[in-house]
Amino acid sequence: MTTLIDVRTTASQPKMHAAAVAQVLSLLIELRPGASAAQLRMPLSVAFVLDRSGSMSGAKIGHARDALKRAIGALAPDDMATVISFERRTRVDVPLETVGDGGAMRRRIDKIRADGGTRMAPAMSRALEQLGRSNASQLRRMIILTDGQTEGEEDCLKVADEAGRQQVSITALGLGRDWNEDLMIELGNRSAGTADAISAPEQIDGFFSGAVRQAQSASIQRAVLTLRTVQGVSVRAAWQVVPLISQLPIQPTAPRDVTVPLGEIDGATGRALLVELLIEPRPAGTYRIATAEIQCDIPLLGRTDVRERTEVLLDVTADAAAARVINPTVMNVAEKVSAFRLQTRALADLAAGDVASATNRLQSAVTRLLNQGEAALAQQMQQEVERLRQGGQLSSDGQKTMKFGTSRTVRLTPPADPPSPG
Repeated sequence: MTTLIDVRTTASQPKMHAAAVAQVLSLLIELRPGASAAQLRMPLSVAFVLDRSGSMSGAKIGHARDALKRAIGALAPDDMATVISFERRTRVDVPLETVGDGGAMRRRIDKIRADGGTRMAPAMSRALEQLGRSNASQLRRMIILTDGQTEGEEDCLKVADEAGRQQVSITALGLGRDWNEDLMIELGNRSAGTADAISAPEQIDGFFSGAVRQAQSASIQRAVLTLRTVQGVSVRAAWQVVPLISQLPIQPTAPRDVTVPLGEIDGATGRALLVELLIEPRPAGTYRIATAEIQCDIPLLGRTDVRERTEVLLDVTADAAAARVINPTVMNVAEKVSAFRLQTRALADLAAGDVASATNRLQSAVTRLLNQGEAALAQQMQQEVERLRQGGQLSSDGQKTMKFGTSRTVRLTPPADPPSPG
């Protein structure tokens, strides 16, 4: 029987000590579309919302135009696309239409020039209007690129709320250092999308193309993970670690059941979670401690309420030495989540005026990043530690690195395909 979605679990310890106290176990859960689902390509309707204010002139707007054209070229002929550019005024450069060979779209994109101020909310509204004309079967996306602060941030948030209601996920991309990362993160959060930082204009192409590829391979829809634990086992927290680190909401649905909404799962990166389990003491033996079940829809196969599950087993041993053996991959992921949490708390401390606590947490995060081999990121964070010690403030670049850089540190190798028979 063909598996439509693969579920793999790996514990931080192959064996747990039969101690007299409760212990925490980290469980890595990896989810990927099965072979038949991974080959599907979702039909798309994409709105590209491009900042063409004066600050985008020169290399920025040139790279953005080139990236737009390549992203259009990556779409299928029967996909749909629209391009909306903005400064203080909004302009629909390419009305929503079928891509075809993309030639007409590329010619209109070439005419986009940079000039004026920055007012993003009306452009987002026009993008939603355009996407409202798309085919019902198409997955709808809005990809925003800006390099500066915008007027009317509250209006942007209202449009993001409406995008979420219309199931239009926003990919909010900030270029350079002078944009509001908190606004862009919130645009992604409110629309079940994402946000990211682009440090240089020549990187725009990779982010645009990546957003299109991810949407094309998002064959798994409306995914929900349910963890059913046994007596004496409880779920403390759940974190997404691939594609980006973020804490996930946990919804209790029964005395020992929790659900974690996941939304889409794409074949390009899959999805990986780190779940913290609290295990009450128990004697030596082998136990089933939980069942992990994924429930989802695969529209292109006409399948709804697809379910796959796996049992989570734990060996408990009286051998203390055997219990000290750890899985290095899972522990590395756990350390990266720990570094991300420390940085998140450091930002909260700083917002509350507690510079000393923020400095200490950030220094601890630097140590963890160094231990994980993230030397370049650790060096950037160490510079921010020194800024805090000397002036009590973070740089704009440092804040963006803290909010985006460490969220991309987990890199898992996909499981190898089974050998072909014969």
